[in-house]
Amino acid sequence: MRPGLGTPRQDTRPLHDLGERSAFVGGQRVGRARRRRARTRQRLARVAPLLIAAALAATAVGLVARWLLVSPHFMVAHVDVLGGSRVSGERILELAAVPSGANIFRVDTDAIVARVEALPEIRRVEVIRALPDRLTILVQERQPFTLVHAGRLHWIDEDGHVLGEERQAVVPEVPVISGLTEAEVTAMRTAPSPKAEAGIALIRTLLRQKSTLAAEISEIDVAGADGPVLFTVDGIEVRLGPDGWEDRLARLEGVLGQVAAQDRRIRTVDLRFRDQVVLKRGGQS
Repeated sequence: MRPGLGTPRQDTRPLHDLGERSAFVGGQRVGRARRRRARTRQRLARVAPLLIAAALAATAVGLVARWLLVSPHFMVAHVDVLGGSRVSGERILELAAVPSGANIFRVDTDAIVARVEALPEIRRVEVIRALPDRLTILVQERQPFTLVHAGRLHWIDEDGHVLGEERQAVVPEVPVISGLTEAEVTAMRTAPSPKAEAGIALIRTLLRQKSTLAAEISEIDVAGADGPVLFTVDGIEVRLGPDGWEDRLARLEGVLGQVAAQDRRIRTVDLRFRDQVVLKRGGQS
């Protein structure tokens, strides 16, 4: 063979690797994007049944709710009143004003409570639904505590709310509160009077001491600015002062005992001064 000529097999020069990836090709992320799309499809495949189930459940709930609100099976057929004694059940039903044939779920129980609690004699109201068709109105009445005298006699409860007028002669178990005007008593239908609250607080103090004083005091006059004035069943006037009632009442019990034993002409007992008792006979100024 002549020099300079030869076959390809005779060429011993190294060949370039045309299959090597250039820097540009190596930076591409084609495989990673494909894997991301695959994972997304897998997630959708797992979530889709849950979404469908949730949609079906919401639809079912809506259908059931609509059925509950329109079905005649849940029309109110019975309304019971429990707990009332001073207020008749008929009066409470009249104020409750439950519409005839109303759906038990559509009844506005808050409105019923507000209407019935507007009665002065009612302290608290609760309305209970009993499926399928019964409502129960539970009432807690205010209990008479004592009488307030303001031209006429009115019962009040222990919170100072007026319950109603008393037209008959009665003897309450605790002292009567006096010294209020008719206007003040009328206002006590919605809010207690500070004067009446003072009288009630004094009666509570008498009852806590568990002495005979509660039976000996017939009236508590709360009109004065210097504190309540007590009147005993024997007509003795007792001035207590605006505070410190427990100590003063403890002294009063002993004083009344001495007056009854020694001088029945005493008409006034003044306990407003610390560590001093001032007694006045009838006719003295």
